[in-house]
Amino acid sequence: MQNNLNNKVAYITGGSKGIGLGIAKTLLNNGMKVAISSRTMDAAKKAAASLSHDNNLVLAVESDVCSLASETNAVKAVMDHFGQLDVLVANAGVGHFAPIDTLTAEQWRETIDTNLTGVFNSVKAGIDPLKLSEGYIITIASLAGTNFFENAAAYNASKFGLVGFTQAVMLDLRKYGIKVSTIMPGSVATYFNNHVPNDADAWKIQPEDIGELVLDLLQMNPRTLPSKIEVRPSMPPGK
Repeated sequence: MQNNLNNKVAYITGGSKGIGLGIAKTLLNNGMKVAISSRTMDAAKKAAASLSHDNNLVLAVESDVCSLASETNAVKAVMDHFGQLDVLVANAGVGHFAPIDTLTAEQWRETIDTNLTGVFNSVKAGIDPLKLSEGYIITIASLAGTNFFENAAAYNASKFGLVGFTQAVMLDLRKYGIKVSTIMPGSVATYFNNHVPNDADAWKIQPEDIGELVLDLLQMNPRTLPSKIEVRPSMPPGK
């Protein structure tokens, strides 16, 4: 039996563009209400307006996942507006890529604080309402969480840590009826690391593809939990 998603509420961090916005579009098109966050309210509002002008369906939230207080306030805003939280998608992320001898302490901290501690903050902020709804937590990790590569010490560390964190949280929270999964994409056509999506990205995973995967997880028979999902382009260039 598929879960009824009508009027369920999702909070998506980093939802103003890329994967987060793609997930928001998919969930909204399938009967859900969505709250999307960005570090600036202007970006969040512009993205929300691109989704819908109905405030009963979409909420723009300003939040910096690096701050637990900020994420706590974001979840409170979601609860005040919608009265419930059913799905948390911890998507916000950054990437700094450099060899260890030139990687700066600031780049290291920003990567770990956003990609790993930021997810901790989002999850901590959302646990109580998700216990009430017996909801779902989905973290957006990366294939970099299992495959290490050159010039990626900070990014690999953050994503390896995120995969381990999510799997441990899955064990912690399942007794409350909360499901937890991590999605580990390969190359996605997004604005990540200052890239501008273009026609040459056609071979890559598209943001809406990740949205469809999130939808599949939410609609799966509740007796089954895909706790860790790797997803990659079917046919990279030159193959």
